[in-house]
Amino acid sequence: MSSIHTPRDLARRVLSTIMPANPFILVCPASRGLSLALTRHFLRTTTLPVFASHRSQCADTMKAHILAPLKDVDPKRLELLHLELTSEASISSAADHLANLLSNRRDSFIHTAFFTGGVLHPEKSPAALDFDSIVSTFQINVISHLLLIKHFSRFLPPAQPKYNVDLPAKWVHVSARVGSISDNRSGGWYSYRASKAALNQVIKTFDLQLRMKKNQAICVGIHPGTVKTDLSKDFWSSANVKETFEPEKAAQRVANVVAGLTTEQRGKIWDWVGKQVPW
Repeated sequence: MSSIHTPRDLARRVLSTIMPANPFILVCPASRGLSLALTRHFLRTTTLPVFASHRSQCADTMKAHILAPLKDVDPKRLELLHLELTSEASISSAADHLANLLSNRRDSFIHTAFFTGGVLHPEKSPAALDFDSIVSTFQINVISHLLLIKHFSRFLPPAQPKYNVDLPAKWVHVSARVGSISDNRSGGWYSYRASKAALNQVIKTFDLQLRMKKNQAICVGIHPGTVKTDLSKDFWSSANVKETFEPEKAAQRVANVVAGLTTEQRGKIWDWVGKQVPW
């Protein structure tokens, strides 16, 4: 004889399948410019643990620098990971260190991850192309992002179980509008344009992997506009003033855009106002 389940019984069954969760934020790297502003933004506006990577030799000094302007933020929420983008051994070691830090936090997974590494060598003509600069550009703008996927994507939530937090998780690479092939109207910046176009392909490909594996996560790219950092300081005067932002404002804008993205918007590149950047 089959049993009859009351609504209360069904509610208990549903709740029993929802796992406790310990989501966290990851920003890599996080020591200056947009990445530093993003780290502070998440510390200021969420209650989640924040893991931030750096390449300095003194983690305590870097942590103090990040926390300096923040009030009423528990410093225990911020953990630093030493990571050098040009070294796979360093990236792997940082991922293992993160795993150790999470070992006592059951069901920990990435809620939002921003990967911000980028370098610009602005060649105006083929004659300006330099082998070492090209290698450096692709090392930071593409290869490091691939290796971060390799070593850190294990921290994304799997297909199962279901967690009692809003999903999907957001895996975000900072790209640039100049990586768009169809939107290229002025030329120049050969290695930077090519590397960002390659990164956009990486974003699409990784998102397809997440979709295939049914991970509760999406991968997207974000174009923050021209952020007033060392990378762009030579171009502030020529940039569109409506697309030029202080790091704090840029961080707020892109974090808000990413927070609002759904599975229908996965695998694409979005700008700071939530408009899709063409391929």
